[in-house]
Amino acid sequence: MANHFSDRLCEAIKNKKTPLTVGIDPVYSRLPKAIIEHSQMNDENDAASAVDAIFEFCTKVIRIAAPLVPAVKINSAFFEKYLWEGVESYYSLVTEAQDLGLEVIGDVKRGDIGHTAQSYAQAHLQNSELVGLEDVLAPDAITVNGFAGADGISPFAEVADEQGKGLFVWVRASNPSAAEIQDFADANGVKMYEKLAEVVAKIASEPQRIGQSGYSNVGMVVGGTSPKETAALRAKYPNIFFLVPGFGSQGADAKSCLRFCKPDGTGALINASRSIIYAYEKPQYKDQFASNWEKCIAQAITDAKVELAQAAF
Repeated sequence: MANHFSDRLCEAIKNKKTPLTVGIDPVYSRLPKAIIEHSQMNDENDAASAVDAIFEFCTKVIRIAAPLVPAVKINSAFFEKYLWEGVESYYSLVTEAQDLGLEVIGDVKRGDIGHTAQSYAQAHLQNSELVGLEDVLAPDAITVNGFAGADGISPFAEVADEQGKGLFVWVRASNPSAAEIQDFADANGVKMYEKLAEVVAKIASEPQRIGQSGYSNVGMVVGGTSPKETAALRAKYPNIFFLVPGFGSQGADAKSCLRFCKPDGTGALINASRSIIYAYEKPQYKDQFASNWEKCIAQAITDAKVELAQAAF
């Protein structure tokens, strides 16, 4: 297995024949009835019960996804709400996904400067060497909030270099109101997200960060819901991997997301979360598979892969 994060991504995308990534954003109230009606997992207000239900669900989703996609993105916020029990579950899922051969992105969006940024990076990217934590694995990459500029990005990049891991800096969000801030332009017409992309690209282009694939281990998060605003980024930054949220429930279509991929299919991970993990809520899958929620999710992943493949031509 390649030691460079982006080299591994390229291998995984080619092996699975898709840039699709499954986002893990579990909400207890939306879990399948078969799980939340279980006698030991049926109390949303009991931390242990709720975390057990979420862990059961997420473990099965990851096992369904593993043969089909190159990566999963696990959103830590949905686990942190349960405090230490949720955090423990989050790291257990990271290990589970890695054991199944998936590249794992921890969607943590941490951001700060100096020693604080370094500590965040060690917490979320560094495999611990502390006694008693040797078996706890950190994700292969994390998301970072780049609002503090290079001082808030470089500490994460340095730990990623040491660990053979990666990061994706949040450059342009997928939500509608992001434009109010991120599209704000200076006197020369340069938008905030464009300036942030320049800062990220400078850090990403340092020679030690470029793998054999030609991509850096420092990438960008750019939403698939703003194709007009961000179309130029692929051509401008050829050595950048993009993490592209918005496909599916947020309304981005396949072509809008695929603009970040190069002709060989590499260069981007296209994330779909709710449209896949809650596929069993959709009539089209319920009619086909009834209460078999696992088959609903598997079919939704397959359908998303086909949609992306067809849009590529």
